[in-house]
Amino acid sequence: MSFFKIDDRLLDTAKRAEEMCAPAFARISDTAAYNGEKVLSSFISCGVAEMHLKGTTGYGYNDAGRDKLDEVFAKAVGCEAALVRHGFVNGTHALSTALFGLLRPNDTLLCVTGSPYDTLSEVIFGEHGGSLKEFGVRYSQVELLANGSPDFDRIKAAASGAKVIYIQRSRGYSLRPSLSVDTIGRIVSAVREVNRDGIIMVDNCYGEFAEKKEPTEVGADIIAGSLIKNPGGGIARTGGYIAGRREAVELCAYRFTTVGTGAEVGCSLDENREMLLGLFLSPQTVESALKTSVFACAFFELLGYEVFPRCNEPRTDIIAALKLGSEQALCAFCRGIQSGSPVDSMAAPEPWDMPGYDSKVIMAAGAFTMGASIELSADAPLREPYAVWLQGGLTYPSGKAGIMLAAQSMLDGGLINI
Repeated sequence: MSFFKIDDRLLDTAKRAEEMCAPAFARISDTAAYNGEKVLSSFISCGVAEMHLKGTTGYGYNDAGRDKLDEVFAKAVGCEAALVRHGFVNGTHALSTALFGLLRPNDTLLCVTGSPYDTLSEVIFGEHGGSLKEFGVRYSQVELLANGSPDFDRIKAAASGAKVIYIQRSRGYSLRPSLSVDTIGRIVSAVREVNRDGIIMVDNCYGEFAEKKEPTEVGADIIAGSLIKNPGGGIARTGGYIAGRREAVELCAYRFTTVGTGAEVGCSLDENREMLLGLFLSPQTVESALKTSVFACAFFELLGYEVFPRCNEPRTDIIAALKLGSEQALCAFCRGIQSGSPVDSMAAPEPWDMPGYDSKVIMAAGAFTMGASIELSADAPLREPYAVWLQGGLTYPSGKAGIMLAAQSMLDGGLINI
């Protein structure tokens, strides 16, 4: 750490933290190697050629690169079809498109992992602007158990009449555990006991390539997420995806473009190369993000903070939550993360009223792609329990440096006792 002014006591703590992380790092590297081969195999078996890196303009008819990207992505996540488009503005847009594509008036949307992520609330419950509620879609939810696990008995009791059964894989702005793919498979089995025809949909944001399987490989019908998170590999400049059963993806494509044209239109401009390259790199990029997350949890646990998950727990997404205890600590942490960013390191994050959230949020993200949470970033709503949610890290060394500078910022403010 000779390039940064870090207190020797923090450096000693970091050394102990990395020793604690060794078994978890080995597991993460094993998963990354497996997924790297899986993605490479998908590229090879689908016959990706130099021509597929080029884009189109206008209507995008017969866009070979766009169609090849869909094919490769579907194979890499173990399903029949995919809609991978730069026109998705974020993960919420992809999720919203899927919900509106699959649901009709008087259908029921059942969320079996408690309340969905904050930004979907307007999509589902909003009173103005054309929410699902305004279109006559019914909504119900099954709360998680006190330990954050799914309530399988209540899921079976509620799922029989639902058209879409919705699962959120990551923790969102909560301290509950993210769901493993095996747990998602158990939810699928529970639903199928009482509902053979319901569409099981997974918000897969932050979880792609964190494990050796994706939810579509354990029975989920649809998954959706953002390309400026895991599957874009830090290369994709924008976009999102919907993947799963062919007929379900087709319905979502009709909502994304127009009924009847679906996935056959929409030019790729110059985005095919970045999205294909990002997908290719994503297993190793996720490896760096996971190692950064594990290190952060070990390091802050040694400093006396409560962390979620613990550093030795298996990882199912790239998010870690650090319970820092005060608004001042949250802001100091985020300022430190920002100061260690390769872009906009001189900026000073401030809390603001971010659209889609019900309280002020502070965010640190000095990224090559604005808002890319596969790059090291931290954000926190200024409310109890005063936890910061950390994600990303394009490389482990830069991620580790960012975590150290966050701790130094807190130490400089008298907010850490060591």
